[in-house]
Amino acid sequence: MKLKNWQIFLEYIADSYELDGKPREVFLTRFASENWRKNDREICELIETSLEVYKKHMTKVYEKLGGISGCPELDPRNQGPGKFGKLLEWLRHTKHPEWLINSQATASTDTNLFNYEAPVPLNSCFYIERPPIESDCYQAITQPGALIRIKAARQMGKTSLLDRILAYAGKQGYRRVRLNLLQVEEAKFSDLDKFLRWFCTYISDKLQSSHQLNDYWNEDRGSMTSCTKYFEVLLKQEDNPLVLGLDGIDRVFQHPEVTQDFFYLLRSWHEEANNLEIWEQLRLVVVHCTEDYGRLDINQSPFNVGLPVELEEFTQAQVEELVQKHRLDWYGNQAQQLMAMVGGHPCLVQSALFYFAAHPEVTVEKFLQSASTDAGIYGRHLRPLLVTLRDQPDLAAAFKQVITTNEPVQLGVIQGYKLHSMGLIKWHDNQVIPRCELYKLYFRERLET
Repeated sequence: MKLKNWQIFLEYIADSYELDGKPREVFLTRFASENWRKNDREICELIETSLEVYKKHMTKVYEKLGGISGCPELDPRNQGPGKFGKLLEWLRHTKHPEWLINSQATASTDTNLFNYEAPVPLNSCFYIERPPIESDCYQAITQPGALIRIKAARQMGKTSLLDRILAYAGKQGYRRVRLNLLQVEEAKFSDLDKFLRWFCTYISDKLQSSHQLNDYWNEDRGSMTSCTKYFEVLLKQEDNPLVLGLDGIDRVFQHPEVTQDFFYLLRSWHEEANNLEIWEQLRLVVVHCTEDYGRLDINQSPFNVGLPVELEEFTQAQVEELVQKHRLDWYGNQAQQLMAMVGGHPCLVQSALFYFAAHPEVTVEKFLQSASTDAGIYGRHLRPLLVTLRDQPDLAAAFKQVITTNEPVQLGVIQGYKLHSMGLIKWHDNQVIPRCELYKLYFRERLET
């Protein structure tokens, strides 16, 4: 058994099963290989807590790791002893831990356990800060009537940053609501009144407000005014600020029935903080991929006010920091070799480094040989993008033009925005280039057939 990467494996398990706070610390300490033979009281000394508190945290660990995809032996109805041994046995010998420790699995299995497209958990050691972005956002969210705009292509870390802003706001005692508009059913966007009623109801439910929407909604007053009045009620409900995190807001652009008025509403609420004290309590964080705002009046748009935050790719120094976090013995130019293929794309870099942590015998050169094939570890990432391109022939033709030349290409505005939001291109002045060599190699072959 190779224990060199065991602690890295435990970190990934903690991330995957959303272990946070003290339960995470307890899990990482209790299941560290050097602590397997220690008793509970010795572990309590290591984490500086009482036996009673330790057992409560371990119960939380067993609940988290005993779900459908977790250890089947951790049946919540089983209150007897031996859960530590059962969980350790599962970690050491079930399929996924076996391939991590002994490197026995095929590449197609390697990315199934951990979802790199998911946000990086708050306590994860694999989150890489991009100064001064985090500190700027933390400072901004404490300002009256704050509005933060986080923009980046897919899988660049937008939601991970949003989660950290909301967590910081929580530490300040602020109320928080996180809303992912990509998860809203299509019917809610059919008209403005329906959408705004749903919007208010969702926020109200998350705040556990006892106020009834129908008591404040007035057909003669209109949807936008009714929505504003109801939000004033929610803001007055408590003295502390309310932070509203709107993720995937690009979804609204697909529905002209609500686009103009909803974004105007957000802009007006932000500006009301200059006039009415109650609106100072509302803090907005808007997360988006695209800049396709052509249909919006610039004076009624929330996308040209507040604090703009654009997430770029990792630098070489940040990639090397992540290499260290994965405890890889890279002393040459391996990081540069990897970046020559995938750039500093956070998702692609993280996937590769976990693969190397799980397969210490694989060289970067060998890894790169299959990286742009369907058999490589990026297949699950690349295939959905190919399907999207093939479903939109005009978009596929535009991208083919980009990847079949060595010079920057001038594209139509809409095509450029769509390809950028998919993460496939980068802007180069007013022209575009492929985001990375991986995309160029993979799609050039497939879009020619």
